[in-house]
Amino acid sequence: MRAERPTGAGPVRRVPPRPQPPRQHPFRHSPFSGAGRIRRRRTAALVLAVGGALLAAACVPGTDGSGAVGAGVPGSAATSKPDPAKAGKATLTVWDQEVRGGQNDELERLNAEFEKKYPHIRIKRTARSFSDLKTTLKLAISGNKPPDVIQANQGYSDMVAFVKAGLLTPLDNYAGIYAWNTRYPSTLLNLNRVSVDGRDFGTGRLYGISQTGEYIGVYYNKDVLEKADVKPPKTWGELTDALPRIKDKGELPVQFGNLDKYPAIHTFGVLQNQAGGAQETRESVFGRGKGFDNGPTKEAARTLADWKKNGYVPKGANGTGYDDAAKKFAGGEGAFLITGTWQLPDLKKTMGDSLGFMPPPPAKKDAAPVTTGGQGLAWSVTSKSRHPEVAAAYLDFITSRHAADVMTEEGVLPALPGKAARDIPEGSVDAQMVEGWERLNADDGLVPYLDYTTPDFYDSLSADLQGVIDGSVSPDELSSKMQRSYTDFQDKKRAEGKAKQ
Repeated sequence: MRAERPTGAGPVRRVPPRPQPPRQHPFRHSPFSGAGRIRRRRTAALVLAVGGALLAAACVPGTDGSGAVGAGVPGSAATSKPDPAKAGKATLTVWDQEVRGGQNDELERLNAEFEKKYPHIRIKRTARSFSDLKTTLKLAISGNKPPDVIQANQGYSDMVAFVKAGLLTPLDNYAGIYAWNTRYPSTLLNLNRVSVDGRDFGTGRLYGISQTGEYIGVYYNKDVLEKADVKPPKTWGELTDALPRIKDKGELPVQFGNLDKYPAIHTFGVLQNQAGGAQETRESVFGRGKGFDNGPTKEAARTLADWKKNGYVPKGANGTGYDDAAKKFAGGEGAFLITGTWQLPDLKKTMGDSLGFMPPPPAKKDAAPVTTGGQGLAWSVTSKSRHPEVAAAYLDFITSRHAADVMTEEGVLPALPGKAARDIPEGSVDAQMVEGWERLNADDGLVPYLDYTTPDFYDSLSADLQGVIDGSVSPDELSSKMQRSYTDFQDKKRAEGKAKQ
């Protein structure tokens, strides 16, 4: 997210300190739970080792509680590790959204290594932006010759819809064969699960595996902050207090471009969490909560509107592209940029040592951070794949420990940081990103993306947030719309459930 700044509208709306909610993940404990705070790289390495041991003790390969064996889809009933070397000459078609510098580079490296390891297999890759992939993917995988491997957004709008339409292959048996159940914590795997009846997500069969971890954090330009005589904030209050001071120094407080619509979901999520809505959002995203007719949701919308009104974000935010805003921030326009870890490689390339990064600072100094995030889009195998076993082997390859080190070398955050992450220079922006990830996991501080909530939440919320920014949708109206969408969907699910009884 980014911002610009208006004038004379008074101080930014302060988010009041809130009591820390019980740190309990909606599914289970994080793999890093109990490891304590990660302050130093050596400590981080220890935590990783401990986390791995906990996982190995907690998970059993090949079991997920869904009884997911065979679904009439080739590959879903696999019983042994596929050997691509025996697959004969094959072309594996892959559709992904890893178009940015670091993400593209790591995937190109891994693809080249896979092809070198299996010279008779060629990878035919189609890389599109998140928005373009989301728009075109369903049609592509509905045809008679769909891609073998795709990246699918989690939640009801994409992954659940694809599963209901029978377009994806259950991967539970591969998860056992390749020990994904022990490589990954259940907290991450569950985000790629859909119930057997295709009605719920977060439980049931496994339909994807993610390569990267990601969370929405706060990038800051050290040079701009120094000009404004502002230090990197240690609390959310320090950040919001700094915005008018930065503006008074003639600098843009928060760079932000929302032409693509989805960036506002990320910024709004951060503001909602800071307003005390993290726990309720977690529950509601998975259909277990009361929804969004609550104070934190309205507070977040008011803050976003105030930032626009006060000129803390650019006047033309709704007309500025996400990537264009990031380029402006990298060029020195803006003290802060609130967006995901996926932007780090490109920003670092331009900004060098002037770039800093952190999870959104907590309400109180040294308190546990909380933010929107989880993991990157799931890598899935389509149900009509002509090479499901090669596809499964490819998924295992690009999510392996070696792959994690390749990602780290390219500035990308792996879902499970490995050896290369422990060698990152202390104090670097890459180290800040990894330490933030470990801290968020250790403290159960990750809140799922809001767009997972209903099949149309991505479209409706992104459009309504544009309205909040331009003043055409009030905070109360936004809250009511979100609540209506939530309750309508939950009512529909309940009705469908009764009809099947």
